[in-house]
Amino acid sequence: MVSLPLSVVLFASQGVTAETITFPLGQQAGAKRLDLPQRGASTTQVEQHYGAPANQHAAVGQPPISRWDYSDFSVYFEYDKVVHSVHKHVPGAIGQK
Repeated sequence: MVSLPLSVVLFASQGVTAETITFPLGQQAGAKRLDLPQRGASTTQVEQHYGAPANQHAAVGQPPISRWDYSDFSVYFEYDKVVHSVHKHVPGAIGQK
């Protein structure tokens, strides 16, 4: 009779595999490259360069963080300065064959 520890070792030695898919940071946005607002830009500068946003979300929290939505990206502000700009997710764009 095979002991329990031996059977666990034999079972575990069969190996488990998985595929890891990585996307370099520069390829996550796909072929379309956008000129996003840079950190530190003011709300006035963003509006002058990109126009009025499609939607403005009211500030929440402390410090106040607000978001402006454009068609292809969103801009996050702390008070009146850009803290982050992100591309909008396109469903199905990554991994299609």
